Amino acid sequence: MDKLVIATAHDGDIRVIGAVTTELVEEAVKIHNCAPTAAAALGRMLTAGSLMGSMLKSEKDALTLQISGGGKAGTVVVTAHSDAGVKGYIGNPSVDLPLNSKGKLDVGGAIGTEGKLTIIRDMGLKEPYVGQVNICTGEIGEDLACYFTYSEQTPSAVGLGVLVNPDSSIKAAGGFVIQMMPGADELLADMLNYRVQEIPSITEFIVKGMSITDILNYIFEDMNLKIACEMVPKYKCDCSRERVEKAFISIGRKDLEEIYSEGKTEELECHFCNKSYLFNHEQIGILLKSLD
Repeated sequence: MDKLVIATAHDGDIRVIGAVTTELVEEAVKIHNCAPTAAAALGRMLTAGSLMGSMLKSEKDALTLQISGGGKAGTVVVTAHSDAGVKGYIGNPSVDLPLNSKGKLDVGGAIGTEGKLTIIRDMGLKEPYVGQVNICTGEIGEDLACYFTYSEQTPSAVGLGVLVNPDSSIKAAGGFVIQMMPGADELLADMLNYRVQEIPSITEFIVKGMSITDILNYIFEDMNLKIACEMVPKYKCDCSRERVEKAFISIGRKDLEEIYSEGKTEELECHFCNKSYLFNHEQIGILLKSLD
């Protein structure tokens, strides 16, 4: 079962958020009918969103991750909330590249490196906080580590993994964010960085049947790991007819009048869950009257 945990280690010098997200990613891949490389890219972004969403302080806060590197995957967008719930989409769900030089799915090649990773935090203020970094590798985990280090000045290690079966179903997915707290010894950071580089990938642990708690206990052996909170990460789309109506109205009176005059039924689809919303001639007329 999917689970996310928030923990500390080494007497509070280290903060760690880790999660198994296999079921969440499987649901998203089915919704978007992703090919294997696209499944890995979207799955890593969704896992990252769930991890970062859990850091939000208020249930009203929202976090959006967007990566666009000029590759065949197009733009990948994920929105997350404090309950570790996420939704997302990939511009080209059919992208599927040959394996990279390491024999892995070529997420970096699909994303590309000519662009930005953007993090938008909406905390109910007049303007959301927007942080941006140049894409380092397109592999997403390394790019997020760069974001935390350079945009938020928080040295971090990020591990994200999605193991995809030949039929595009998800065999394993998960990830972690490990951050050094202010005042922590630099030698501790170096030791932890070495340890993270030497351990197997998170998907290898998951395939062996290890829970996220097992995995973190393995990584932080002898570091006094303390679990502070547990959540269940889920794929959740909060679209509604009311929201779609607002988006439809936002195209402007002129375009709405043009659609109305043609007398056709308009179909709008949610990017995140592919649910369709139909607006017939009469309903479009009602929307037009609401603008008066």
